[in-house]
Amino acid sequence: MRIAIVISLVSWTASAQLIPAGRPLPVSDKRPVVFMNGYMTSCPTTFASTFSTADQVFQRAGRASVFFDNCTAGRQPIEELGNRFGAFLRELRFENGQPVDQVDVVAHSMGGLILRSYLAGKQVAEGAFTPPGQTLIRKAVFLATPHFGTTVALSLASDVQANALASGTRFLYDLATWNQGTDDLRGVDAIAVIGNAGRGVTNTALFDDAVTSLTSGSLGFLGAGRTRILPHCHITGGLVTLLNLCPSTAPGIALISSDTHDSGRIALSFFDGNDLWKSIGEAPEQNTFLSTNAGLYVRWKTSADAPLTLDSVTATPPTGSALTLTVRAQQVAFRELAPGQRLSFALRSGTQTATEVVMADAGATRVFTFKAGPLVGRVQPVAASISPLVVAPGMFIAIYGSAFTTSTATAPSQPYPVTLAGAEVHANGVALPLYYASPTQINAILPEGISGVVKLRVRSSAGEHTVNLMVEPAAPALITSDGSGRGNVAAINAVTGSIATVQNPLAAGDFVALYLTGVGNTTRRDGLDWANIQPTVTVGGEPCVVGYAGRAPGYAGLDQINCQLAAGLPNNPSTPVVVNSGGRLSNTVTLAIR
Repeated sequence: MRIAIVISLVSWTASAQLIPAGRPLPVSDKRPVVFMNGYMTSCPTTFASTFSTADQVFQRAGRASVFFDNCTAGRQPIEELGNRFGAFLRELRFENGQPVDQVDVVAHSMGGLILRSYLAGKQVAEGAFTPPGQTLIRKAVFLATPHFGTTVALSLASDVQANALASGTRFLYDLATWNQGTDDLRGVDAIAVIGNAGRGVTNTALFDDAVTSLTSGSLGFLGAGRTRILPHCHITGGLVTLLNLCPSTAPGIALISSDTHDSGRIALSFFDGNDLWKSIGEAPEQNTFLSTNAGLYVRWKTSADAPLTLDSVTATPPTGSALTLTVRAQQVAFRELAPGQRLSFALRSGTQTATEVVMADAGATRVFTFKAGPLVGRVQPVAASISPLVVAPGMFIAIYGSAFTTSTATAPSQPYPVTLAGAEVHANGVALPLYYASPTQINAILPEGISGVVKLRVRSSAGEHTVNLMVEPAAPALITSDGSGRGNVAAINAVTGSIATVQNPLAAGDFVALYLTGVGNTTRRDGLDWANIQPTVTVGGEPCVVGYAGRAPGYAGLDQINCQLAAGLPNNPSTPVVVNSGGRLSNTVTLAIR
């Protein structure tokens, strides 16, 4: 009997492609892939109904597949499905008993919104976000995800999920703006694959896959080169075919039925780290619509940061007629297709009117929050712009925007007043010391001990604005000699005290002091504020052994790392330097070595 059971298990393992839920995953040098299905008109469902034989295709490529089926939870809100997905990831185990530390993800349609909701920690309660400390995700491929909704959602169904999927909902707006008015996916490397074989969204041929439009499905809001377009449908069969929204002859974008299916080839190439995926399908800049058009999302707020009800919104290009946006529940206005150029917006709420002129770059849906008074555009380390969009406790930050003060003023070196030229900044209600304030920039230091989503409020005589900041344990940003965040790092020879420059280079084996911000919380010891998280440093790809990491003595918000350069480093006036702390990498800068 025992032999029979063993033979049975071996036979199951050898023939299985999709690992059943709860089963351990095989240990491999390639990360397992989690597949996520989208909106299901009826439950229960199967893996094959969405992804065909993708598990077999991926197995032949040496990758194990596991299925997160949102149907098993019933018709839950997308936010709750995001929470369940987090629990699903944390329960994954390898056959050796070790937890799965990272997976890659293929998400179809609404599955991509479940993934994004999980990464943001979005909760059903309005404005509530509890992002996971570790995302457990390396790379993600979004297949036909309606990032900014679909106008056909409420035509096909009406329930809590369909209501959230409709274009212009608060759910989609909040998801797109949860972190400093945007969404950068927490550093997960991601691409989108979208179809254009349908005509269901605006009855415009080649603009959608019957459900998701090109402007809604594009990942252009994250950056260029993140989207591929295929002549595919959202799905095949069902209402999409019956209503003639997409031809039955066009492939389903997620039905990966063979090794030659383009979506599967793109996903495997992207996961394997080669560039084949960049040659499959069409890039946005090659596409008739995305090369010249954008989608639009608009909200309007008062100077006191209170939402205004929207009665009407129009957008007028430099030449041509005004375009009318659709207003959802008097809160969010949207449009699927608008010229990707400078637009003049006209907004009306009751008797109030306003005009705003902005640049709507082509290639994706652009989100605009209009308001009088202070408007925070971006918060980043003063040292450099880093990715993902995170800050750290005790970090020296620069807040960019408008209407922060009524005049330009620079703070004295000591003391640092909480109010400077009319500007005040609070993080979770705690006033921050300000170093500099002007109408467009404020420099401040975040307090230690904060984490997760923190409310940053800027207030001036013109009003106030509050945004979410994603605070992680560490977010190193190296300071450069010219303040650009690129080029030569601010460093000294830790023995002689001389400034390291191209004209005064360091030698292999020297001790160097590097200056940065973002090492995170510290503990006082032996008269110094030591970083709680020990960073690592590489110079020229070789370890620079760290002796001290923490606050630079006597300088709030400024951090210092002392390390010894590796022996044998070659002469190079532009030797690359990178700091890793808490799993986050700094900007890459250079150091002269002789």
